[in-house]
Amino acid sequence: MITLKNLVLRRSAKVLLDGASVTLNPGEKVGLVGRNGAGKSTLFALLNGTLHEDGGDFAMPAQWRLAQVAQNMPETDESATDFVLGGDTRLAEAKTALAAAETSGDGMAIAHAHSDLADAGEHDAASRAQALILGLGFKTGELGQPVNSFSGGWRMRLQLARALMCPSDLLLLDEPTNHLDLDALVWLEAWLKRYPGTLIVISHDREFLDAITNVTLHLDNARLTRYGGNYSAFETLQAQQLALQQAAFARQQDKIAHLQKFIDRFKAKASKAKQAQSRVKALERMEKIAPVLANAEFTFEFKEPDNLPNPMLAITDASFGYRGDGEVKTILQGVNRTVLAGQRIGILGANGQGKSTLVKTIARTMGPLAGTVTEGKGLNIGYFAQQELDVLRPQDNPLEHMVRLAKELGANARESSREQDLRNYLGTFNFSGDMVKQSVGTMSGGEKARLVLAMIVWQRPNLLLLDEPTNHLDLATREALSMALNEFEGTVMLVSHDRALLRAVCDEFWLVGRGGVAPFDGDLDDYQRYLLEEAKRLREQAREAERTAAAPEVAAPVAAPDNAPRGAEQRRLDAQRRQQLAEKTRPLRRALEQTEQRMAALNAQRSELEQRLAAPQPANAIAEAGRELKAVNDELEALEEKWLHLSEQIEQATT
Repeated sequence: MITLKNLVLRRSAKVLLDGASVTLNPGEKVGLVGRNGAGKSTLFALLNGTLHEDGGDFAMPAQWRLAQVAQNMPETDESATDFVLGGDTRLAEAKTALAAAETSGDGMAIAHAHSDLADAGEHDAASRAQALILGLGFKTGELGQPVNSFSGGWRMRLQLARALMCPSDLLLLDEPTNHLDLDALVWLEAWLKRYPGTLIVISHDREFLDAITNVTLHLDNARLTRYGGNYSAFETLQAQQLALQQAAFARQQDKIAHLQKFIDRFKAKASKAKQAQSRVKALERMEKIAPVLANAEFTFEFKEPDNLPNPMLAITDASFGYRGDGEVKTILQGVNRTVLAGQRIGILGANGQGKSTLVKTIARTMGPLAGTVTEGKGLNIGYFAQQELDVLRPQDNPLEHMVRLAKELGANARESSREQDLRNYLGTFNFSGDMVKQSVGTMSGGEKARLVLAMIVWQRPNLLLLDEPTNHLDLATREALSMALNEFEGTVMLVSHDRALLRAVCDEFWLVGRGGVAPFDGDLDDYQRYLLEEAKRLREQAREAERTAAAPEVAAPVAAPDNAPRGAEQRRLDAQRRQQLAEKTRPLRRALEQTEQRMAALNAQRSELEQRLAAPQPANAIAEAGRELKAVNDELEALEEKWLHLSEQIEQATT
């Protein structure tokens, strides 16, 4: 188990934990919650050994294996599969041990290394790695692509898959949902529910925490409090405790007032001096209960739009996609949708289906490939990009961003553009004092997101396009965003993996998928069922493709041209073609069949050798079995390559 006892933890001069005591049991799934800056990531640094306690005691089983997502952006030409496979440290150690044993010629060590490889699951490691990659939203064709070919968000998904690949007793996840779409998030929830070890996760997604955690650690004011249950249970228990604390504080204040009244009344009387003095001592000994101080919640609101065109926009027979290097890639086509004033539209769709393409086209950052997007008169779009830095300049500070925005709007700006007014406005978004002069590049993700929100609100939009606005926002800021969107008088179009925000804000959904955009008749629970059914359909489709590839002799029917012969003549020609094809591929099929028979025999021999190695026997017998196993694995590897080559030749001959 993990034990913290009277723990003190500092970062520079700031005390992040003071006298914290908590115990976490093996197998518990723990949500670590608290405001941004409270010290959650610092506590992770203690758990992974990067930091050490400044006071008190910290203990964790020495034999526990730890896994967590590396925060650096991977830079490698390795394939996605090989990169994730490298996260299996146990398998990597066994491979290294085998290479060293083979170099030294130590038969006993070779045998042990082969046994360790079998225990590490070498036979299905690649398929396990690929299952993780596909579960997190990658396509089958991307499994062999180099890591460097993916964008930053996709590389971070590969880092997550690499951490999940690592055999571990303790898994630390810091905001694992930030780079995920809803379909990948649903898959991750299911995977974490099956995870057998101890899980500690930092997240600001309440539904994600509710789905996977059974313990909540609340970090606040340098105190760490354990609550049994998920995040919703924590909220209920905390509210009850705060109510009890406030009631106890009120009762104690009444008692203090009563004692003080007696002291003030009788301290001058000699006959009552002793009693008055005893009450003074009672007051001094009394452990004071702190009052419940309401935290300053962050709130904001969208200004009333200047006008509300209706419809806001109309999309007619449109195709959306990308142009580049002389090529056109169509993502969505045949789109016919209308956006009305006051609508609250949630945009759903599996990863890579075109949600961001749709939003970017409506936001005018890219044009339609075909068709028209007709805007209502006076349409004013407020666009929150999925990557905040798409609209922010890292070297500039918040005040410079606001000054530049005011100049761009010029006479169209309804708000004052005086510097002091802009400073005051930024202060309402928690950019106060020196923060207005801090460069954006040094800010946290949550601070950047708040700055983008501030810039959008200042423009008084009547259509809000929000593409994953909650990334890096803490729960309090997400709640503030939800309340502000519900009060907004204009139209909202929202892409988000935060189901709580979607449920609170949206009253209808569009489904982006299979190359089009259509209304989705259902709620988020229906959509999650749809995702599971869609994943099942794609798996069956992939299996069917594999069966077709493995049985190339079943040629696909070819449509006959209009002048093709009919009846008996057609049947004769078909039979002739089949005979010619059979003659052409007969030697290849015979070789393929012989290869498969030899592979089956070798697989049986490998199983027998592995069983021999698992049983106690003399050292020379173990060494001999290890050498035989290596020879079998080498021959199997060569035969697998031959089988693939023969299959390709047969496929080419039949097409």
